[in-house]
Amino acid sequence: MEKLFGTDGIRGIANRHPLTPEMAGRIGKAVGTFFHANGRAAIIGKDTRLSGDMLEAAMAAGIASTGMPVHCCGILPTPGISYLTLSGKMACGIVISASHNPFQDNGIKIFGPDGYKLSDDQERRIEALVFREGASGSKRAAEKIGSIGFRPGAVQQYTQFLQECAPAGLKLDGLRIAIDCSNGATYRIAPQLFASLGAEVIPLGIQPNGENINADCGSEHTENLAETVTQAKAHMGIAFDGDGDRMVVVDERGGELSGDQVLSVAARYLQEIGRLANDTIVATVMSNIGLKKSLGQQGISVLDCRVGDRYVMEQMRRSGAVLGGENSGHMIFHHLHRTGDGMIAAIQFLAAYRHYRLVTSKLADFMTIFPQVLINVPVREKPDIDSIRSLRTGISKMEARLGKDGRVLVRYSGTQPMCRVMVEGPDARTTEDCCRQLADIVKTTIGE
Repeated sequence: MEKLFGTDGIRGIANRHPLTPEMAGRIGKAVGTFFHANGRAAIIGKDTRLSGDMLEAAMAAGIASTGMPVHCCGILPTPGISYLTLSGKMACGIVISASHNPFQDNGIKIFGPDGYKLSDDQERRIEALVFREGASGSKRAAEKIGSIGFRPGAVQQYTQFLQECAPAGLKLDGLRIAIDCSNGATYRIAPQLFASLGAEVIPLGIQPNGENINADCGSEHTENLAETVTQAKAHMGIAFDGDGDRMVVVDERGGELSGDQVLSVAARYLQEIGRLANDTIVATVMSNIGLKKSLGQQGISVLDCRVGDRYVMEQMRRSGAVLGGENSGHMIFHHLHRTGDGMIAAIQFLAAYRHYRLVTSKLADFMTIFPQVLINVPVREKPDIDSIRSLRTGISKMEARLGKDGRVLVRYSGTQPMCRVMVEGPDARTTEDCCRQLADIVKTTIGE
């Protein structure tokens, strides 16, 4: 059976398998069948991609064919759909988005009625329904067609929720902040949110046209944001990705803070105000060695997990941690929300900024970043890493060379045809050399 789901939902090029209207309809039908509940509706949101309307319509039709009503919210950040799914007691929530990917791509993310992303087992069961001939749900569902309608007030409800997530008494008066919305799903909400908290907002990336989402802007491209921050003498810049579930910070000098640095600041802040449960956070295997070392000196433990924010959340639920994240900028504050939310992460970072009364560039000074090099190699196939003998041998040699002063991680992207080669080491030259040697092996063996 074909595997549809990757690290974060179903991804691909819009209008090509599996992101065609036909497949979206089948996926919608499977989702409606899987989550069918009497009287409960599905809710759908999307980012600003040109293909969003097409896939939204197909998904909605597929779900409605099982007898389940569908509420379409229009453009709304991914975490907004998670919130509305739970608060509105929906059967499930769907987001049409490819997150930080270019506009040609799109994707389908699914939330269960509890507002959490699906487990691996739930995804496998939905895949089985997609490819099962004649899957149509219960007899009642087959005899009744669900309605499809627009849900008014979704943006306002989510915005109110975000405002309630701000720490009591937080005021941003006197702060000048540049906000880059990536021409994506946060383009209306984010500038209004931070202005409502008192900040002077310089908005960027707020003119989506269906094709410019993530194009030289947002969390993946902070050059323009950095230039704006320095020219406007702003206190910091904050960039979101296309669907608003990740966030990147640029300091007052135009330097970009890593996701690990932002996570470290948030961890210390929550610990100091007594909100860091068990003095523990969760991070993925891609996080810098310096995160664990620096937080360890503060008495904070860091638990590792697989790459992907849903795996971060699963580890957080098992351990009781209230904070987790990825170096890419995904941050989860579980005491506030059930998925990664870039705007909640930004609010918490700003609260820490007010708490410490330091300039942005000094907030994460306590964390030493080990040299890290990441090379993404386009691949034509994804065989088991251990099955590639030359690569396995190369990894062993590099690990021996680095010893306790570094590490190697080679993995496939869950959303793109790429192999990610990551090396951390004691110095930049050694790290770069080790990473390039391994990347060359990948190119030679399975590269495009």
